[in-house]
Amino acid sequence: MRSTTSLFPAVLAGFVAVLVGYASSAAIIWQAAAAAGASSQQIAGWMTALGLGMGISTLALSWWYKAPVLTAWSTPGAALLATSLQGVTLAETIGVFIFANALILLCGVTGLFARLMKLIPHSLAAAMLAGVLLQFGLKAFSNLEGQGFLCGSMLAAWLVAKALAPRYAIVATLLVGILVAWAGGDVVTDKMTLSVVMPEFIAPEFTFTSLISIGLPFFLVTMASQNAPGFATMQASGYPLPVSPLIVATGGLALLLSPFGVYSVCIAAITAAICQSQDAHPDASKRWLAAAAAGGFYLLAGMFGGSISGLMAALPLSGIQTLAGLALLGTISGSLYQALNHEAERDAAIVTFLMTASGVTILGIGSAFWGLVLGGICYAVLSRLRRA
Repeated sequence: MRSTTSLFPAVLAGFVAVLVGYASSAAIIWQAAAAAGASSQQIAGWMTALGLGMGISTLALSWWYKAPVLTAWSTPGAALLATSLQGVTLAETIGVFIFANALILLCGVTGLFARLMKLIPHSLAAAMLAGVLLQFGLKAFSNLEGQGFLCGSMLAAWLVAKALAPRYAIVATLLVGILVAWAGGDVVTDKMTLSVVMPEFIAPEFTFTSLISIGLPFFLVTMASQNAPGFATMQASGYPLPVSPLIVATGGLALLLSPFGVYSVCIAAITAAICQSQDAHPDASKRWLAAAAAGGFYLLAGMFGGSISGLMAALPLSGIQTLAGLALLGTISGSLYQALNHEAERDAAIVTFLMTASGVTILGIGSAFWGLVLGGICYAVLSRLRRA
């Protein structure tokens, strides 16, 4: 009985992580695929292949390392593709996927990315994680302005459950959110259908222009804005896993599935934080079960890739954002504590946090990367001055 009660929050954390991941960025994937000229049937096949790729990798890596290793697609990469693929043929798009994923695999095989990750101090990694998650935490409260009753009810449910049964706070929040949304007519089910769409193999075409102008920036954005935060999140959560094998596994799988529309399989950051938190399981060594549950939900989402858009449309976005923000509160507070706990590193950490939280994009690369860069410069300069 005790193991069952411990397992339920882990399964719920996995479900919430997948729900948040799809709800926050699946629409961007559809836009990117449409920009490349893919048909609705082909886009649904891409969603199937992505779900299966993320499910297989999450299940395999979490089981192998007995740690919450959650994979995801590259949301920053999808945003770049959505704005860059106009006028590019579908075959050339697949060529871009293969090229970028081959470069990611090369980074893992050579160990280059692992050496770069070792240079990041723990306080800066924690500060970057807090900065990445800040906007999600703010949305738990900013939605009170437009959806006061729904989000207020969820907040009240979270607070009461946190006081009486903290392990089930997110469970109570989700259930209350569904009930209130349903009673208010905000759950729309008329577009929900269960359909299985098989991925379609698309022969690649490689052109120098598309590889350099799209493939190279896509590779850099994926590594800097998705994989780097993903590994920093694991480090900040207490899971310092080997970098190169994970990059080889995810990059290799993405390369294998590229002709079927899998543009990336990366180490997750924001959704992974949900599975790596204490709410997922009180025992840190058992939190891999939450990631494994997420892998199972990924597989289900992949099997019904053609139904994802209908599912997202059925749930109110404000409720999903509130749920995600409340699920991440513990991770945000813990990351801030780790970032600011060491007085000698505090200035560099706060620079990293604020730069990351700013959300700016420079040279097509997101603020998480620049937060680490600017914070790292501050860390190096201030450390040298203190030693002088």
